[in-house]
Amino acid sequence: MTAGSGRPSETATPTVKLLLADVDGTLVTQDKVLTDRAVAAVRTLHDAGIRFAITSGRPPRGMAMLIGPLDIQTPIAAFNGGLIVDRDMSVLEQRVLPADLVIPVTDAMSAFGLDVWLYQGADWYVPKPDGPHVAREAWTVKFEPRTMTSGVRGLTGNVAKLVGVSDDTDAVERATSAVRDKFGDHVTAAQSQPYYLDVTHPKANKGEVAKYLAAQYGLQPEEIATIGDMPNDVLMFAHSGLSIAMGQSSLEVKRAARRVTTPNGKEGFANAVEKFILAKAADS
Repeated sequence: MTAGSGRPSETATPTVKLLLADVDGTLVTQDKVLTDRAVAAVRTLHDAGIRFAITSGRPPRGMAMLIGPLDIQTPIAAFNGGLIVDRDMSVLEQRVLPADLVIPVTDAMSAFGLDVWLYQGADWYVPKPDGPHVAREAWTVKFEPRTMTSGVRGLTGNVAKLVGVSDDTDAVERATSAVRDKFGDHVTAAQSQPYYLDVTHPKANKGEVAKYLAAQYGLQPEEIATIGDMPNDVLMFAHSGLSIAMGQSSLEVKRAARRVTTPNGKEGFANAVEKFILAKAADS
């Protein structure tokens, strides 16, 4: 399936020199498993001289388990680009929310009934440890949150990300629109999952990650491929010559991409690498 109305056809796309991948919903399965085929696909990218990079709303520690199996040598963009670290977790670049916006943004999300998580440095704070998705997230990132004793009011400095959480996905969508309308260009607000609203620094988004990597390696956007499944991944699609949406993505995300692969439960990542990147590299 080819998507992306209004975009040029991909008849002469230059050879891809770097693939930037989202993690949850893309690189790993719904059970957060990195499959053997995904590992093999990344190994083949390395063998072909194609760099591989990851970006996620996860904190850096939440991606540490991927570094070894995938032999990641590129900068790792956590918090959707709010914190960029090396493979040894040393900080390369950090973009935090303005301190004076932390409370107003939290209040705006709370008005829609969302629980608000806060990420500051290496710490993850939640209002209650038994709240929605807390246990699942702790299992995913392999560390436990700290509980806020008096809300966010004492935690406004050096905040990398706020996350509004609710199983009422309509409320999350309304909150997303409200935060964008109220705070405009002062923040980036995008859904990383239907039940998560991520709010970060205005330049902490996946589009900026793609631009950062292009500058790091002297690449043109046309030499970068991106792959993801959620609306916040569309921000990086615009800065790559080849954008790939996962098969389970919404129609909005699929329309923003040049190509669509199979779902992440059906080896969508590996299939995309093999069909859209490695096959093209072999033909060039």
